[in-house]
Amino acid sequence: MYDVLIIGAGPAGASAAIFTAKAGLKTLVLDNETGMTKRARVDNHYGVMGIDGPDLVAVGRKQAEQFGAEILTEKVADIIELDEGGFEVKTEAASHQAKHVIIATGAAIMLAQEIGLTVVPGNEPRIKFVVEVDEAGRTSTDGIWAAGVIAGVSVHTIITAGDGARVAINLISEIKGERYVDHDVLKA
Repeated sequence: MYDVLIIGAGPAGASAAIFTAKAGLKTLVLDNETGMTKRARVDNHYGVMGIDGPDLVAVGRKQAEQFGAEILTEKVADIIELDEGGFEVKTEAASHQAKHVIIATGAAIMLAQEIGLTVVPGNEPRIKFVVEVDEAGRTSTDGIWAAGVIAGVSVHTIITAGDGARVAINLISEIKGERYVDHDVLKA
């Protein structure tokens, strides 16, 4: 069983995976390869002078894998709560179990609606609906979190990536029972 299963490997999902995997949590990311960042040109991402969306996504995935996250190309069909705790995430090809789930599917809201998460109107012109989350990123189902555009955060990649990291830090903190901090320092 995975500690964390993240649905979506765009800026929010991959950023969350970087933090959860680096924190030592067994992390699986499932991505269907249809994210909107793959169609973007990004010239306003801090620290990057300009990058095509597919390249930004590839770098994020590579960073997550570097810290031990496993990333599979699979489309999620259903999420089922297990009686003994955790979730079974069914895809068209397989089934995976995890203690916690982070949904980071960008503007794709259908899965969230199908599993009964609370959905509210979005706050950007092109984003009609988002998943309702609390200040930490928790959804209406205990153990399922949401990050990025699907959680009502701006479509800009730098903001969605930061939200993925924020939600991951909150989840890691909850699991560890104390505020988790991840700061790397330069070696002298």
